[in-house]
Amino acid sequence: MRAPGRRRAARRAALSAVGLLLALVVLSPYLVMIFTAAKPEGELRVAPPRLTPLHWRPGNFLEVLADPGFQGWLGASLVVALASTVIVVLAATPAAYYTARHRFPGRSAFLLLVLITQMFSPTALVVGLYRQFFELDLVDTYAALILTNAAFNLAFAIWILRAFFASIPREIEEAAAVDGCDRLRALLRITLPLSLPAIVTAVIFAFIAAWNEYIVALTLMTDPTRKPLTVGITSYVTAYVQHWNHLFAASVIAIVPVVVLFALIERHLVGGLTAGSVK
Repeated sequence: MRAPGRRRAARRAALSAVGLLLALVVLSPYLVMIFTAAKPEGELRVAPPRLTPLHWRPGNFLEVLADPGFQGWLGASLVVALASTVIVVLAATPAAYYTARHRFPGRSAFLLLVLITQMFSPTALVVGLYRQFFELDLVDTYAALILTNAAFNLAFAIWILRAFFASIPREIEEAAAVDGCDRLRALLRITLPLSLPAIVTAVIFAFIAAWNEYIVALTLMTDPTRKPLTVGITSYVTAYVQHWNHLFAASVIAIVPVVVLFALIERHLVGGLTAGSVK
């Protein structure tokens, strides 16, 4: 009896060690970012380079936060990410609900078209997007980024919500109808609360995708004060200025909103990712 117990303990210890090793590998780029962000300016040019700073300078984070340029880039990213996420959820919810509850001519073609749009990359369409927004006089505006991010994230939201709506029994809504609820009230009071995990998944996906978007923002935004965070922080390192510690400090700070959002609604995420997998 002792030998099997020892083998199980050894197996658990080995799995724990492998898990810790994988976690270290995944977290190592972030550790490098934090160490570089905490270095004084003079240590960035020391040869040979060191991983950890000799003199820690956490004030670099405060300098970045106090930078008016960084504050403008952070505000632009928040506006674009939040607005595009709201548009995605408001547009995807009725579309997903209707396709899940109704069979209509062209339904399969519509869903296939939605799926095909996921195959296109913004990078491949950036020239056409610029020309279109130029004709509409929307270049260098938040509206251009909001509409672009909403368009590219809409397909995923429709698919994840449609699968979850389809997994909810129709009998629940029929019972609500017997009690006097019309279809809209049944959707708002019954179906949407039950679909919260899928909605949370769509929110996380849309927000993170808009928050991290770079190519379209780099092309459409030329005003330095209106650039989002992903584009703006590159100005810390140019051909004439190299503030690597500020660049990495800004990058670490840029991760915080996504981590906070994920931590707040993580408990709903697993249910949303497995939406529609079990009937």
